[in-house]
Amino acid sequence: MYDLIIIGGGPAGLTASIYAIRKRLNALTISSDLGGKTKLKLSIPWAEDYQVIKGLEITEKFQTELEYLDFAHTQDQVTQVTQLNGGFTVKTKSGAIYDTKTILVASGLRMEKLDVPGEQEFFFKGLCYSAISYAPLFIDKDALVIGDGDLALRSVAEFADIANLVMAVGVSEEYLNTGLGKKLAAMKNVKFYPGHTVKQIMGNGYANAVKVSTPDGGELTLKTDGIFVEKTLIPNTEFLQEFVPLDGEGRIIVDCQNRTKVPGIFAAGDVTTNTTEQVLVAIGEGAKAVLSAYDYLLRYNT
Repeated sequence: MYDLIIIGGGPAGLTASIYAIRKRLNALTISSDLGGKTKLKLSIPWAEDYQVIKGLEITEKFQTELEYLDFAHTQDQVTQVTQLNGGFTVKTKSGAIYDTKTILVASGLRMEKLDVPGEQEFFFKGLCYSAISYAPLFIDKDALVIGDGDLALRSVAEFADIANLVMAVGVSEEYLNTGLGKKLAAMKNVKFYPGHTVKQIMGNGYANAVKVSTPDGGELTLKTDGIFVEKTLIPNTEFLQEFVPLDGEGRIIVDCQNRTKVPGIFAAGDVTTNTTEQVLVAIGEGAKAVLSAYDYLLRYNT
């Protein structure tokens, strides 16, 4: 039986893995890859690497260490977690079954895509899915946000104070009538296009325009310096079989020490209610979560 199984190989999972090894825990990390979303980097003509706070040096170092310690990592996908006497059983897509005293879930989020022509062609070439990470690059530039709800509004707000122009396609009247929606709509450099639907992403090497259909059945082309898809973020929690409490969006509910309401299960990173979609925060949360798991194991007496 393992002391700890870590599910996920992004920044939180990688950090937890290395800390667990250094604590001499019998730990195994299960993930389909190592690095997670840190391997994705928005490419835009005017931006330099140093302008984005990424935490890549840390995650790449941890990734290299874990790849060297191949006994501590397996490339697989967790499909089910169930409780058993004194711990948990983890099943994977390959058919492997592991028993463990504790689990740390760091499985992250997946992005809801547009599924329109041009999206795959310009994937992270002027088109990306995280305004919070890249908004600082758009000082005096034009930005276009696609989506609805609080996530889209927050993304518009990220650009509103620094960009020359912020366009938002698809935000519904319901959210435009909120306090934040009204505040943003009153800003001279913010333009909303409610009722419009994206039909195509266009560009020349980099995404720089969006073709949309208008509410009256017409078409409109909006030119921009960068495009940000801010639709639903889907937590990867299906394998938990609902015995770990989640919030209304499917994120794992954790306390300030990254403990879930199920003793022995911890969680960190974007998959939790502590999410901020920032690599450096995920690194810190991964370290904190594994230290909480270590403290739990010190008292483990089953």
